[in-house]
Amino acid sequence: MNAAFTAPEIAWAQLTPIILVLGAGVIGVLVEAFAPRQHRRVIQLAIALLATAGALVAAALLWADVRDTGGTVVLGGSVIVDGPTVVMQGTIAILALLSILVVADRTRGGEDAFAPQASAIPGSDYEEVALRKGLQQTEVYPLLMFATGGMLIFPATGDLLTLFVALEVLSLPLYLLTGLARRRRLLSQEASMKYFLLGSFASALLLFGIALLYGFSGSLRYAEIAAATQTVTGLDGLLIVGSVLVLVGLLFKVGAVPFQQWTPDVYQGAPTPITGFMAAGTKIAAFGALLRVFYVVMPGLEWDLEVGMWAVAILTMVVGTIAALVQTDMKRMLAYSSIAHAGFVLTGVIALNAEGIAGVMFYLIAYGAATVGAFGIVSLVRERSVAPVAVAVAAGDGDGSEATVDGAADSGVVIGEATHLSQWAGLGRTHPWTALTFTLFLLSFAGIPLTAGFMGKFTVFSAAVAGGAWPLALIGVLASAAAVFFYVRIIVLMFFTAPAGSEEAADGTPATSTTTVVSAQGLTAVAVAACAVITIALGVAPSPVLDLVAEAAKFIP
Repeated sequence: MNAAFTAPEIAWAQLTPIILVLGAGVIGVLVEAFAPRQHRRVIQLAIALLATAGALVAAALLWADVRDTGGTVVLGGSVIVDGPTVVMQGTIAILALLSILVVADRTRGGEDAFAPQASAIPGSDYEEVALRKGLQQTEVYPLLMFATGGMLIFPATGDLLTLFVALEVLSLPLYLLTGLARRRRLLSQEASMKYFLLGSFASALLLFGIALLYGFSGSLRYAEIAAATQTVTGLDGLLIVGSVLVLVGLLFKVGAVPFQQWTPDVYQGAPTPITGFMAAGTKIAAFGALLRVFYVVMPGLEWDLEVGMWAVAILTMVVGTIAALVQTDMKRMLAYSSIAHAGFVLTGVIALNAEGIAGVMFYLIAYGAATVGAFGIVSLVRERSVAPVAVAVAAGDGDGSEATVDGAADSGVVIGEATHLSQWAGLGRTHPWTALTFTLFLLSFAGIPLTAGFMGKFTVFSAAVAGGAWPLALIGVLASAAAVFFYVRIIVLMFFTAPAGSEEAADGTPATSTTTVVSAQGLTAVAVAACAVITIALGVAPSPVLDLVAEAAKFIP
């Protein structure tokens, strides 16, 4: 006789942020199938903004219950909603909301950052037809929702199977979004392929690690694996190797050395709004998952993993800083900067104390806001031809993408993003507010006092010292001091150097292009302003957020 089926009890309210965002992704797919083409963008944008705003509100409403009860175990332990989960989900939701504004922005000529037809071969007749018809890649929005949903699940996972599923839900949309750049299409597609191949390799290592940890403990639950590490089973080899492989998979997502090879190429080749979204959201989600695994599953392996984690943190800080010093492309410089920041955050992870958890969460909020704002500004700074419009349109940009007129008032046409550092010369003279805002984000990255970045570095380094890892904190301070050079170099370039294109070339011929900040619909300006406010607020009056993260720094076993 069959036993009666007992329906599981699911705390649906605790899953509201995830349900809202993933539900929006599903609805977005239906919109692509049934909505008229001319209305899709508006509908998709409204759904994405409402879903991320709703997720932010839902995460805020969950905080009161988490503060009173300590958290909730959902789906039998597959998802855990505790203090770090709520803080990470709220941070991801607000940064995703701001990133969507940057993604949705268009120039006065109606051009966005995405290719009109992703499947078209660059320079082909098929792509030319798509350009003439004015097709738009509105599938970007449901892809963003699925990626955001994976980010929301990642730091909340309570078992290794859910961890792997969340990783794939997070990663697969990003592989596609990376290859959708409107300009420099071949570079974008190359970056997408590199990201996919290296990401698949990292996922395979993570999966092998999961299999070994299951073989060691007989369970996929974090709590049960942690309990198994306290007993002698004779399978310590499986435990050590499995833990290392799981950490490798997570360190790949945060861009730590020596697993950072994908970062510069992907940051450079992806559409700039996607680069900002990916740089902020992926790092926050991955560090959230890394914190939970390291603090819940592996605290008993401190002596076994300490040397490796210290080496990774030191190499990440040093390699990221040194490589950034020699970059001439703005996006690649910010990519290596993000690698160095991953090393700084790792000092808080390695601290293995409550201060480390709180410091990492605060640092990620500060870093995420500055990153979305910085890449938002990069998306607006463009190269403009000074040649007649007809000549410039015929010339294009050399890789099969068109040169689009950005309004009748322009003396030339917008060729593409001005990502070479030399093109940012004199920006402070021609567009002072844009340069000042970008300077604010650079100073925050550098950790200058009265910015969020300073408080972020202070919290993680203080936690490392309290946890006995003062050599890491010392190396972090030295690396931060060296990193100031390449941030200040850009500031000097913007304010104390003649504007790009203002002088004739060495052979006496006139300059062929200048640098401008395009006039867009204003969505990017709103997002950048919000990021600037967050950066200043967390630097000048950080106490409320510091108190919040300190109170939330408690994992459910």
